[in-house]
Amino acid sequence: MTSDPALLHPATLTAKAPETYQVKFVTTKGDFVVDVTRAWAPLGADRFYNLVKHGFFTDAAFFRNVPGFIVQFGLNADPAVNKVWQSANIKDDSGKQSNAPGTITFATAGPNTRTTQLFINFGNNTFLDSQGFTPFGKVTSGMDVVQKFYSGYGERPDQGAITSQGKAYLDKNFPNIDMIKSATIVSPAAN
Repeated sequence: MTSDPALLHPATLTAKAPETYQVKFVTTKGDFVVDVTRAWAPLGADRFYNLVKHGFFTDAAFFRNVPGFIVQFGLNADPAVNKVWQSANIKDDSGKQSNAPGTITFATAGPNTRTTQLFINFGNNTFLDSQGFTPFGKVTSGMDVVQKFYSGYGERPDQGAITSQGKAYLDKNFPNIDMIKSATIVSPAAN
């Protein structure tokens, strides 16, 4: 199901990201662009760069949407890919930026547990700063698109089921959920 076999080998996806880069997301609601600044959170910026470069987010869903708080994504459409990334943790970055509206941040399950799940802040979530949530970029174009993602399911999609069943679970149970068609590095060009 996965188009890039490298996604099945997380330990090999360790390229250093450029100091700044842009990622264009094409979604079921429209497009948005994230500007990443590596100095804000180098480990997070590198992980995001590698995930985008290898197509990790293709067909991924915005599976958790809490209006005024966050929209979350970052579970792959392919259960085999999710399985190998579940324990591919990266260490925490020290916070240099605040969880302001439009910033993008890796989700965690505690210290040094970041893998592939991300969220975009809708609100001014500065209370997250002291909890290890470190933004590495910001939506600079298309935040209006992000705010239109379907929120009717709230937090109902089960992350364990998404992990183990992938896109099939979401297609069957959550037909209105918004998805990522593609995420690509647009500046500087990926090599």
